Amino acid sequence: MNVALVHDHLAQDGGAEQVAKAFMEIFPESPLFTLVHDKKNVDPYYNDKNIQTSFIQNLPLGVSKYQWYLNLMPAATEHHRVNDYKLILSSSSIFSKGIIPGPNSTHICYCHTPPRFLWTNTHNYLQDLNQNFIIKRLLPIALTRLRQWDKIAADRVDHFIANSFEVQKRIKKYYNRNSTVIYPPVDTHKFKISHNPGNYFLAGGRMVGYKKFDLLVNAFNRLNMPLKIFGDGPQFKKLKEMAKDNIEFLGKVSEQKKIDLYSNCLAYLNPQLEDFGITAVEAMASGRPVIALRAGGAMETVIEGKTGTLFEEQTWADLADKILRFKSSDYNPEEIREHALQFDVEVFKRKIKEFIVQGMQNAK
Repeated sequence: MNVALVHDHLAQDGGAEQVAKAFMEIFPESPLFTLVHDKKNVDPYYNDKNIQTSFIQNLPLGVSKYQWYLNLMPAATEHHRVNDYKLILSSSSIFSKGIIPGPNSTHICYCHTPPRFLWTNTHNYLQDLNQNFIIKRLLPIALTRLRQWDKIAADRVDHFIANSFEVQKRIKKYYNRNSTVIYPPVDTHKFKISHNPGNYFLAGGRMVGYKKFDLLVNAFNRLNMPLKIFGDGPQFKKLKEMAKDNIEFLGKVSEQKKIDLYSNCLAYLNPQLEDFGITAVEAMASGRPVIALRAGGAMETVIEGKTGTLFEEQTWADLADKILRFKSSDYNPEEIREHALQFDVEVFKRKIKEFIVQGMQNAK
């Protein structure tokens, strides 16, 4: 089949990039169109693949500071030459759904979420920006225009796939489009169970505002229990300065180190509202329970009393109370891992293939 793959940008390794990788494994001969490809910061898997970048790749600091070109990204996306492909399969958190398909193309968009900074988190996004007064005044105008473009871009999609029921609700609310839920891929088989876990709690990910690492720091500053946090991001320095000695910031860790951290923690902590929450599922694939906010994707992956437990209010006090009541001995690692296997990458690939077959039949 004549297939084009589209992804927002290859600039970091995250859940969206795992989806793009799975798409390339399903269609290994197909090109992947993306805004920029930063070979230093993404999986080397992509280095020998047919990656088609936009004109932003060649602009000054277009790779390392691609965010500077936010206003050019809609035009750069629309310049991807995909109109001759029978099937267009996009992985989109922001822009890639906005490609312009040909009259005989079928565009299936795997939507990680309607852009947070345009819809669900606009006001917090502007508040958290570390920019000067003039930029903060002008940015809302730019965001309004991007919001208009994003709605128009969504209208070009033939079929939406949502990565969770949480995202399905947003697609309906902001785009007024129906969608089918297929959970994102997790490479569950690389994780392992340890029957002698350590004495620490674990959290990780990109250190940005909505991830609520500050809530973890405030809770564990008072609990005085061991907490390890992997990952980096804009708030890394600030969070580290807030934390007491019982909280260890590990920075960016190797994949093997992360596997070991998951296997040996008492529990994995997920204090934020996630669209799905891949790191929580990775922890469960390691046989470890998850303590998560009762909201978003966690409500679809965490089974109360079996694979973890949920706290009600997004406050350090409510989280701390849940941790004090938590007993790791109440959970069966094998049962937790068995639950996580339903989110494996091979399950994802099978469901995507089935969806494509159905979508292409409907297009005839």
